[in-house]
Amino acid sequence: MNEQAKRGETGTRERCTGRSASTEQGHGSAGVSGSASAAGKPRMRTADRQQVVDPKTIDQLIEPDHPARAVWAYVEGLDLSYLYDRIGSREYTPGRPAIDPRVLVALWLYAIFFGVTSARALARLCRYHDAFKWIAGGILVNYHTLADFRVDHLDFLEDLFKQSVEVLRRQGLVDLDRIAEDGMRTRASAGAPSFRRRETLERLLAEAEARLQNLEQQLAAARAAAGTAEATSQADAAVAEPTQASVEVIQAVTTPEPVAQQGVASEEKDTAQPAAACEACPAPQSQTSEAEPASSDEKEASNAQEAARLRHAKERVERIEQALQRMPEMEAKKTEDQGEARVSTTDPEATVMRMADGGFRPAYNLEFATTCNRKVIVGVNVETTGSDHGQLPPMLDQIEASFKVRPKQALVDDNFVSLKDIATTQNSGCKVFAPVKKPKKDGVDRYQPKPTDSAQVKEWRARMGTPEAKAIYKLRPETAEWINAQVHNHGLIQLLVLGTRKVKAVALWFATALNMMRAFSLLPHPNSS
Repeated sequence: MNEQAKRGETGTRERCTGRSASTEQGHGSAGVSGSASAAGKPRMRTADRQQVVDPKTIDQLIEPDHPARAVWAYVEGLDLSYLYDRIGSREYTPGRPAIDPRVLVALWLYAIFFGVTSARALARLCRYHDAFKWIAGGILVNYHTLADFRVDHLDFLEDLFKQSVEVLRRQGLVDLDRIAEDGMRTRASAGAPSFRRRETLERLLAEAEARLQNLEQQLAAARAAAGTAEATSQADAAVAEPTQASVEVIQAVTTPEPVAQQGVASEEKDTAQPAAACEACPAPQSQTSEAEPASSDEKEASNAQEAARLRHAKERVERIEQALQRMPEMEAKKTEDQGEARVSTTDPEATVMRMADGGFRPAYNLEFATTCNRKVIVGVNVETTGSDHGQLPPMLDQIEASFKVRPKQALVDDNFVSLKDIATTQNSGCKVFAPVKKPKKDGVDRYQPKPTDSAQVKEWRARMGTPEAKAIYKLRPETAEWINAQVHNHGLIQLLVLGTRKVKAVALWFATALNMMRAFSLLPHPNSS
């Protein structure tokens, strides 16, 4: 080892141990502990949890340019009169004040922006995360309130989604002439074992109905027993109240006579009166009873638990009935070699679909229509089938009904349209840009019209063979697939709600949140010059 390497090693050892090489050489191995004790105790920075933290207002929790402020400013510009008109708590009337709907809307939009989809996780963030605490503004929000608000107002969510598009349309930033549509199969909340055959569903329905009937009888008996116990306690209380005669006797005993009339005889009489008074009065009740009556809080908790048990039993019966109602639809899709049809008892509207990874799982098909120029979502739909076939015409009708404009060009993949849909769509004034399937026979030009084609289909075939149409179609993946990726990256990996209606509510929340983010990037910043 050369001299420079030795000096480097010595310096490293000195920094690690806090001792110099000369000290080690002077005292030897026996003097190492002596030199450490001579230097005193080690100096450390220890935790001091009694320090006073600088007091802050809620507004000082986040920076002036924090994204939460942008979300709040965006929500302040929305029309939420639909929600304000439905608040039951009013001035000069009883009732607990409601949470400002603007706070709940901002919380959910920022939660999606933050990648949070669970109501329980959002409730925890409102307590511990500065940005969510700032949006809540000191309001304690329960997770149940957040979960209900997310899915309860579908009409409002559709209007909120329209507002997110109109904000950009008023600025001339959204062009509905060209849109791209694609489906996104999203994992449902139902599990694979919840899918049952018809015979099993009928047996489970009988068991659920019997359980519900038994539970109703138990609750009725418990209420009757509680009413009898309450009537008995009221009767005992009435008996325990002193009568008018006993009250007069007690008053006569406890009222002192004038001092001038008191003598030996009167003192003897007074000593005998308390015994008579005790005989006339009822015996006092013991301070501790054998069975303490339940407090009002305990009764309310017990009633809430009973109501929850009854509600869950009714919902179980309703879900199984709904599964049996959907069974004919699923049986019609099955062939003999595919086995018996099955429907979920957890979420009867969920369907087993082929996912992007090739596996089969319960899912919903979320359809998004997006503008190609600014990547703004302008249409949302939810389907219970794994195929996108036939979904283009309903989406175009939805866009026209919402914004009074029908797109002139629609970019979709080959799974969306049939020749009939192409003819119908193009007759309505919207040109379809979809790839022409490769013929089964070799040497056949796919772009050449066939004798059986209608005029609209012939025009579509010839147009898709041109370089201009192929260049336009290349916009589809960078638009539709990009939106699907954004939805996935912001947390919509698996649905946490049941039923098509609630699933559509979640999809509308995500569409509105993504449009809000596009507005942040397209609209000028308020602080910009």
